Amino acid sequence: MSLHLQFMRVSFFAMAILLLHSCHESDQYTSPFIDPVLYNKTVKQLNKVVLENNFPPMIAARNYAYANLAAYECMAAGDNSLKSLSGRIKHMPVMPSPEKDAMIDFHLSALLAFTKVGNAVTFPEGSLMQYHDQLLKMADSMGVSGSVRKESLKFADAVADAVLRWSKGDHYAATRGASRFSVNDSAGRWVPTPPMYAQGLEPHWRKIRPFVLDSASQCKPGRPPVFDLKPDAVYYKCMMEVKTTVDGLSNEQKHIADFWDDNPFKMNVSGHVQFATKKFSPAGHWMNIVGIAAHKAKADFATTVASYTHTAIAIFDGFISCWDEKYRSNYVRPETIINEKVSGNWHPYIQTPPFPSYTSGHSTISAAAAEVMTRFYGDQLSFTDTSLLEFGIANREIKSFRQAAQEASISRLYGGIHYRFDLDSGNVAGKKVGTLVIERLLH
Repeated sequence: MSLHLQFMRVSFFAMAILLLHSCHESDQYTSPFIDPVLYNKTVKQLNKVVLENNFPPMIAARNYAYANLAAYECMAAGDNSLKSLSGRIKHMPVMPSPEKDAMIDFHLSALLAFTKVGNAVTFPEGSLMQYHDQLLKMADSMGVSGSVRKESLKFADAVADAVLRWSKGDHYAATRGASRFSVNDSAGRWVPTPPMYAQGLEPHWRKIRPFVLDSASQCKPGRPPVFDLKPDAVYYKCMMEVKTTVDGLSNEQKHIADFWDDNPFKMNVSGHVQFATKKFSPAGHWMNIVGIAAHKAKADFATTVASYTHTAIAIFDGFISCWDEKYRSNYVRPETIINEKVSGNWHPYIQTPPFPSYTSGHSTISAAAAEVMTRFYGDQLSFTDTSLLEFGIANREIKSFRQAAQEASISRLYGGIHYRFDLDSGNVAGKKVGTLVIERLLH
């Protein structure tokens, strides 16, 4: 064979390979669901259901954690930048893998799995299924073929079902029938507070299985001050600080207290009339912050899902850690002692929630969330938090996630519902929880 013919043959073979490779690349599927704003909107659908149905903060955190985790596992199956959390979360089983040669839109699967799990862990039944159907109709209108929709839905269902089966082992169902908290009205112990005088909320939450903590007490804080009403005692000084602070609040401090109040069910009393008003829970507020921050940072879909998921896990474990201490120390709220010993007409600026004081739940979960968010987006990302605008509360300018956590924490002193030592110990414990999430799931 002449050199010319050999060259022509090699050239033809090379061009054929290039042509085949080009055809393969053009045949690759590109998802029309890559805009992370769609994921933000999907999380807000769950946030709306949680708000409307008055889920307590720790139960809301459970809803967000499992729903986001299902979405994350769908994305991890199709995006090499993410690693499955199976095994990293020690008790989490291996998640389903896509069937060989199945054409799956992993972004669509993530949205569908989030919605299905979110629907299953909330009530009333079917709250999110209308939105689930809207996602499938959206896929159709975007030109996603019937076969891709079918395979994407099939994979989403497989992951969602696996997550839900696993979730049933976290002892949540068992705690629904557990005994109520028995009030001990001895000195320094928590008792129900006005205006609701509600029973202690979720006294058995420490029994819920955490994601990364080895036990509910792993980040156990130090002991609170001894309850002592002598004027020179640490407790007495801290109690009086609460009263003095509330009595002299500035407009800025009032705004901070209102902005971070996050009471999902505030009971308003006017004479003989009582009515409730709703806002996001602390977990819902931080989910909103994740969406705002991800958008500001121009995060892609996968990073957005990952930051939601890991932040939700940190909040979930933060509540378990905090509730373990709350019902161990069973510490009295400032309002109770101020009314009994200082002024019977004194009221906190915001409503005292129905559980013991030490430590601060908002301080704990905010510090945990801030550590994880800082791992994703750094400590210099500033943004406008618009979360409370729909409730008539003006926006706040946030300089960093840790600054937001500190502001959320001090808001409880301004609100008159926590002592400073509640906040300080909560901040320390929450930071430990967030650091554990980073070390065990993100390294």
